[in-house]
Amino acid sequence: MPEWFEVIWRTSFAVVVLFLLTKLLGKRQISQLSFFEYITGITVGDLAASISLDTDKTWYLGLIALIVWVLFSLMIEFLKIKNKKTRDFIDFKSTVLVKDGKILEDNMRKERISSDELLEELRKKDVFKLADVEFAIMESDGAINVLLTRENQPLTPKDLGIKLAPEQEPQIVIMDGKIMDASLEKRGLSRSWLQGKLENLGLTEANVFLGQVDTYGELTIDLYADNIQTPQLQDKPQVYALLKKCEADLELFSLSTKNKNAKLMYGEGSEKLQLLLKELQPFLQS
Repeated sequence: MPEWFEVIWRTSFAVVVLFLLTKLLGKRQISQLSFFEYITGITVGDLAASISLDTDKTWYLGLIALIVWVLFSLMIEFLKIKNKKTRDFIDFKSTVLVKDGKILEDNMRKERISSDELLEELRKKDVFKLADVEFAIMESDGAINVLLTRENQPLTPKDLGIKLAPEQEPQIVIMDGKIMDASLEKRGLSRSWLQGKLENLGLTEANVFLGQVDTYGELTIDLYADNIQTPQLQDKPQVYALLKKCEADLELFSLSTKNKNAKLMYGEGSEKLQLLLKELQPFLQS
């Protein structure tokens, strides 16, 4: 067998083996690596390269070493899951670098990070004042996570006492001109509903590069032809969407106000609008 052909064959074999073993190691090998995972990635890659290029008769020893290293890595991952002490020893513990707006110099020296590097990491988190930081923690993978003081955290609906309905995950219902039936089923929708929406726009699924249904059941599409403007939906669905928004606003006002009369008024208005929407839905969404 020619040497060049043998290198091609072994390289192809090494790629397949490396792919299968990396799949076995899991997604963490392509995410932010820990200390041991970093070593594993380098070693496994080096062993795969030696299998490709070593043309002597002992190349299979590299394959054995590769398999042993992967099995050893899996054993280490299993021990890390089962035992916190093992996890802390292999991956290091998290270290607090800033507490109550004060830099902990001893921990900074321990992690060998300078004040400039710390400030740079804080700026990456959109934090420019050290006094705004409640905690800054260096994780085992080297990332620095920041918790702002209470008064500097973004205001949320929960802070205002407003309850919001849970959002559903947006679903891709058309991809590369093909309808995704599984995504439609997740949202409780059918092909006939989707095709009806496309007919209202004067399109077929073959014209659509990507189609997505959001939390509120609204279809957004992107066409293959970028120079063609996406047609707008007819008036009836837009009226239905507007009425749905009004109903949601009334419910939101009812939850947020402390005035009993106003709460009752908004609540009754929301309920009446819900009943009206149920009656109008067949006509406005046809």
